[in-house]
Amino acid sequence: MALAASRPFLSEGGYGEQEMDANSALMELDKGLRSGKLGEQCEAVVRFPRLFQKYPFPILINSAFLKLADIFRVGNNFLRMCVLKVTQQSEKHLEKILNVDEFVKRVFSVIHSNDPVARAITLRMLGSMASIIPDRKNAHHSIRQSLDSHDNIEVEAAIFAAAHFSAQSKDFAAGICNKIGEMIEGLATPVDLKLKLIPILQHMHHDATLASSTRVLLQKLVALYPSTRMVIVTLHTCTQLAASSLVDIPKQIQLLLQYLKEDPRKAVKRLSFQDLKLLAHKTPHMWSRDNIQSLCECALQSPYDSLKLGTLSVLSTLSGTIAMNQYYYNAQGNTTAPVHPDDLIKLVQECCYHSNCALAAHSVTVLTNIASCLEKDFLSLEQDAVFALESLLVLCSQENGVGAQNALKTAFTCMVKLTRSRPHLSQPVVESLLTQLHNAQDTARIPMCHSLAAIAMQLPVLGEGILGELMDLYKMIGSSSTDKQQELLVALAAVIFVANQKTLSSEVKGVIKQQLENVANGWTVYRIARQASRMGNHDMAGDLYHGLLTQVASEHFYFWINSLKEFSRAEQCLAGLQDSESSVALACIAEALKYYQRGIASLTAASTPSNPLTFQCEFVKLRIDMLQAFSQLICTCNSLKTSPPPAIATAIAMASGNDLQRCGRITNQMKISMEEFRSLATRYHDLYQSSFDADSATLRNVELQQQSCLLISHSIEALILDPDSASFQEYSCSGNVYAESEYERSMLSVFAQVLEDVEALNRKYPPVSYLHTMCLCRAIISLLKVPLSFQRYFFQKIQSTSIKLALSPSPRTPTEPITVQNNQQLALKVEGVIQHGSKPGFFRKIQAVCLNVSSSLQTKGVQDYKVLLENMTNEVEQRVEPHNDYFSTQFLLCFVALGNHSVTVEASVIDSNGIIWKTGPKTTIAVKSMEDPFSQQLRLQQQQQQSQQSQLQRNALCRF
Repeated sequence: MALAASRPFLSEGGYGEQEMDANSALMELDKGLRSGKLGEQCEAVVRFPRLFQKYPFPILINSAFLKLADIFRVGNNFLRMCVLKVTQQSEKHLEKILNVDEFVKRVFSVIHSNDPVARAITLRMLGSMASIIPDRKNAHHSIRQSLDSHDNIEVEAAIFAAAHFSAQSKDFAAGICNKIGEMIEGLATPVDLKLKLIPILQHMHHDATLASSTRVLLQKLVALYPSTRMVIVTLHTCTQLAASSLVDIPKQIQLLLQYLKEDPRKAVKRLSFQDLKLLAHKTPHMWSRDNIQSLCECALQSPYDSLKLGTLSVLSTLSGTIAMNQYYYNAQGNTTAPVHPDDLIKLVQECCYHSNCALAAHSVTVLTNIASCLEKDFLSLEQDAVFALESLLVLCSQENGVGAQNALKTAFTCMVKLTRSRPHLSQPVVESLLTQLHNAQDTARIPMCHSLAAIAMQLPVLGEGILGELMDLYKMIGSSSTDKQQELLVALAAVIFVANQKTLSSEVKGVIKQQLENVANGWTVYRIARQASRMGNHDMAGDLYHGLLTQVASEHFYFWINSLKEFSRAEQCLAGLQDSESSVALACIAEALKYYQRGIASLTAASTPSNPLTFQCEFVKLRIDMLQAFSQLICTCNSLKTSPPPAIATAIAMASGNDLQRCGRITNQMKISMEEFRSLATRYHDLYQSSFDADSATLRNVELQQQSCLLISHSIEALILDPDSASFQEYSCSGNVYAESEYERSMLSVFAQVLEDVEALNRKYPPVSYLHTMCLCRAIISLLKVPLSFQRYFFQKIQSTSIKLALSPSPRTPTEPITVQNNQQLALKVEGVIQHGSKPGFFRKIQAVCLNVSSSLQTKGVQDYKVLLENMTNEVEQRVEPHNDYFSTQFLLCFVALGNHSVTVEASVIDSNGIIWKTGPKTTIAVKSMEDPFSQQLRLQQQQQQSQQSQLQRNALCRF
C-alpha cells in the first residue's frame, strides 16, 4: 500500500501547507460562484467533485456543500441542475457534511417555489440526499404532496425521491406503500406512470410483514394487468423484493418457472431467465431439486435455441454452487447413494456440440462444473467434458466475432478448472490446445497461449519435446508488427518460458532475439523480459534488459531497466552452482552480491516521490542480506577446518557446564547465524504484512523466502545447537499443499529434501562434525540453485490503495507541540480517507481499519511527586469500519507526567478474511504536558510556607 503523507489535512485550527492548498482551491471556486457570468458559475460548480476527490475531509466538504446550497437557493434552474449533478456524483461524501440542518434548510426552501421545474429539481436533490436525511418528515410530506401534482416533471421527480427514501427509511416505506398501490390501481393514473411507480415497491423490504403485503399487491397487479410491459416490470420488481428481503424466494422461483412454461411471449420468457439467473447467483441454496428438474424439462421440450440458451445460462450459474449437490444427492445428506437424473446430463450433452457458440459454451460450463466439483460417481463425464471442450475450441478458433471470442474465454476457463481438479486430464487438453494453436486466428491464439501457460504453471505438462513445436510457431507468427502480433509474441514467449524454466538453449535464445529484432517494439521486449524474470530465465532476461537500455524515454526508466539487468546478472551467477563445492558457492555468492549492490543503487535512483518503489527496494535488500547470511554460514562451516577447537576446549566445556564449548568458536558463530536467519524471517514477514496490494503469487513468493530462512535456522538448531529438543513435525511440508507454479514446486521439493537430510543426521553423531557442516552447505546450495522468481508485484501494481489520516487538534506548525494540562485528558480525533486506484478491491478489500495510538515521554519536566510508570505512556487501539471509504474515531489520552510527549498514530487494515495488514501510514505529533494553574499556585504556596518555616527554625537556632 502506498503510504500517504502524514501531515494532517484540514484539521481544526491547523494552518499547514496542505490546508492552505485546500483553502486556496476552495476560495478560487468561491470566486467563480460569486461571478456575475453564468458560464463561470457553472464552471465553478462542476469543478467541485474534483476538489472533493483531492481533499476528502469533512471541514472542506461541509463548507463546499453549504456554498453549493446557497447557489441552489438563489440560482436559476440550470445552476440548480448543475448542483444536483455534483451532489449525485459526490454521494459518498454527503455523510461528511457537518451542518446537515443548515444544508437541508437552504435546499428545501426552493420546494415552495411556484416553478414546477424548480420543485422537481429540489425533489431530485432531496432524493439524492436521502442517505443523510432518511427520516425528515417535511421531505416525506413534500414527496407525498408532489405525487398528486398535475405536472408530469414534478411527479417523475417525486417518484425518483420516493424510491430513494423508501430504500433508506422504514417509516417512509411503510407510509407510502398504500398510496403507491392506490395510484397504480387508480383508473386516472396513466399506464406510463404506473410503470414508473411499480419499481418503488422493490424497496419495501425493511421487515417481513411489509415485504409479504407488498408481494400480495404485486401478485394482484400482475393478474389485473396482463400486458407485456406491466407483466415484465411487475415480475422484475417482485424478484428484486424477494432477493432483498430473503422472504418467499422459493415462491418467486416457482412463479418465474410458471411464466416460463405457460406464457408464450418472448419478452416475458427473457425476463424470467434474467430473474432466475439473478436468484441463482444470490441464493443458490434456495433452489430445490424440483426447480432444476422443471428448468431442464422446459428446455428439453422446447425446439427453440433461445429458450435452451436461457435455460443453460441459469444452469451454468447454478452448476458451480451447492445447488448441484442438492440436485444429485439425497436431501438427508447421504452422499453414498447418489440420485442419477438424466435430464440435466441429456440437456448438456445435446447442446455441447451445438453450432451456436454461446449455447455450446454454457453447456460446456455445466458439464465441466459437474465433472470437476462432484465426486467419483461421475467419472464418465470427464471424457465428455474434454471432447466437448475440444469441439468448442475447433468451432470458435476460426472465427473473429465477439460471440466466438467470449465462448473461447469460457472454454479456456473451463480447461484450467478441469485440469486443476482432474490432473490426469491435463495431457489431452494440452495436446488439443497445441493442435489448434497452429490453425487458429490471432485473436484466438492469444487467450489460447494464456490458457496453455496457466495449465502448465499448475502441472509440468510442457516438456522439452514440445519446445521445438513452439519455436516453429514462434518463427511463423513473427512476420508483422501489428498490435495483435505483438501481443501474441508476448503470450507465446511466456509459454516457452514455462516449458523450460531453468536455462534456455542458445538456439532458442537466438530464435527469440531474432524475432524480437525483426518486428517487436521496446514495450514488447520489456514484457517478454519481465516474463523471463518471473519464470526464472535470468540469462535471457538480462540480455533483453541490456538491449533496452538505449531505448528508454527518461532517466528514471534507464535506472529501472539497469537495475533489472543487474539483478538478472546476479541470479545468473547462482545458476551454475554444484553440490558439495562450498568454495565455488562462496565465489558465486560474492559475484552475485556485486551485481546486486549495483542493482540496488540503480533501483534507488529510479524511485520518485510518486513511485517510491518501496516493495522492490525492501525485497532486494532482503535478498542481499540473505545471500550475505548464506555466505557467512558457509564460512562458519569452513571454519571447522581452518580453525579447529583448541586443546583446552574440553576443559572449558567441563568447567562451564556447556558441552558445546568443546567445539570451539564455531558454536558462537552458529548461534549468531541462527539469530540472523530468524531476523531475516521476521523482516520477510513484515514485508508480507505491508504488501496489501500484492497478488497472491507475489505473497507466496515472499512466504517461501521466509520459510527458507526459518528452514536454515531450524537446521542449525537441530544439527548443532539443540539436537535433543528439535521437532520436525511443525516444519514438515504437508503432502496436500497445492503448488501454483514450478518455482513453488521446486522450493517445496528442496524444503522436503533438506528436512529429510537433517532428520536423518539428527542425533546420530555428536555436534559439531564435518557431516553436520556439509549438510548445512548442501542445504544452502540446494536453495540457491532454484532460480529466484520476480513476481508480478515487483513490476506491476494492479490494485492501489492508500490511506490519508487527519488528526485534530493539530499544531499550527510541525515543530510546535500541542499544550495540555496534566489533570485533563486530550481528545484526539482521527479521521481517515481510503483512496483507490483504477481497480479497487481487485485482490482484497478493506473490511475495517485498526488504529493504534501510543505515546511516550520524551523529556521529563520538573515534578515534585512521583508518577507511576504505566501513567507515563498511552497505548490505545480501536477498530473502525469505513463507510464510503471514510472513517472517524476519537481517543482520550492522559498526560500525567509533565514534559514533552510524542504521540504516534498508526493505521493497519483488516481485509474481508480478517487478516491484519500493517500498511500504515504512521503519523506523529508532539504534546506538551503542563501543570494546571491551581496546582501550580498551591504548590508555590506550600513552597513559600515551607521556606518560611525553615527560616524561623534557623532563626531560633541562631538565638541559642
